[in-house]
Amino acid sequence: MSEMQPLVQRPEFVHIAVATRAFGVVEKPLTLWERMSNQNFARKAFILILLAAIWQVYTTILDNALLFPTFTATLAAFWDGIVRLGLLTRAAFSLKVLLMGYSAGIVLAALLTIIAISSRLGSDLLETLTSMFNPLPAIALLPLALLWFGLGNNSLIFVLIHSVLWPVSLNTHSGFMSVSNTLRMVGRNYGLTGFRYVGKILIPAAFPSILTGLKIGWAFAWRTLIAAELVFGVSSGSGGLGWFIYENKNQLEIPSVFAGLLTVILIGLFVENFIFRTLEARTVRKWGMQS
Repeated sequence: MSEMQPLVQRPEFVHIAVATRAFGVVEKPLTLWERMSNQNFARKAFILILLAAIWQVYTTILDNALLFPTFTATLAAFWDGIVRLGLLTRAAFSLKVLLMGYSAGIVLAALLTIIAISSRLGSDLLETLTSMFNPLPAIALLPLALLWFGLGNNSLIFVLIHSVLWPVSLNTHSGFMSVSNTLRMVGRNYGLTGFRYVGKILIPAAFPSILTGLKIGWAFAWRTLIAAELVFGVSSGSGGLGWFIYENKNQLEIPSVFAGLLTVILIGLFVENFIFRTLEARTVRKWGMQS
């Protein structure tokens, strides 16, 4: 066994020890503006503040409170509505009715989608019904709802179900149909059938489309509810935010009208940017289905 040869210093390799500080700045610290611009909440807050400033400047120049109150006057009316006029109670009433109609619409959409994916006849049924009723505005059914169910929450829930049912069903069915055959075969190979197959394979794979349908259904239901409450306010003298807006319009309390509209907007922003964004972060983003 031969002896080990000593290491040969090759001239083409240079081995020079360099102090760490000689490299300079390896990682540049971000400025405060750069750190804030990387935050989604900070960017949207900046946009809202900018819009509020434009609103304040424009209405100050316009100087017509009956036509368009200033942002500060709207905030004052908003606070007065909370403290004295029961604005939060009206908002809670609207949200309660919305949740009942939204939940019922989702349940019916799930049943209709299960029927659609079970057979070709069910798929044709869903396509026909969505083609017929999805373009039909829910508020157009309000006169029929008043005749069928009378004044009260039942009529509101009926039009809300119509608002939610079709977009959720259509997006859910589209998501199920777009699931790849590879995933379908994986589920079949594991012996999954029925609701286990739908729950473990189809729903996770199609959840981006389902979530989109839930967002669209929420938006349709929220604006339909406010519009319907305007009519219900006239009819029965009670209701939620829609009636609050209508009542203050009749009394020419325009800042309070804008305060009611601002409440509708704030609730919409909260649902979209906190509830749906949290749901999205814990599902499709966590699963790597969206960046």
